[in-house]
Amino acid sequence: MPRITMYATDWCPYCQRAESLLKAKGVMQIDKIMVDAGAGLREEMIARSGRRTVPQIFIGERHVGGFDDLAALDRAGGLDPLLKD
Repeated sequence: MPRITMYATDWCPYCQRAESLLKAKGVMQIDKIMVDAGAGLREEMIARSGRRTVPQIFIGERHVGGFDDLAALDRAGGLDPLLKD
């Protein structure tokens, strides 16, 4: 399974929903980067994803987007193949 990285905050309900969806798909490890925990982490997320909101999810090096993007990818049948690479 590829590395899953999620930029998040503790209080974000979409971050929690994204984590729940990924765990339901069998993801055991999510490398969470808490953007409100350190200087420069939100800027790193923006530079890497081009977006300002959390969550921002990466599967391997592929930017999937936020929770809505992740859920849409799952509904379209595209999430499972990404998680198996």
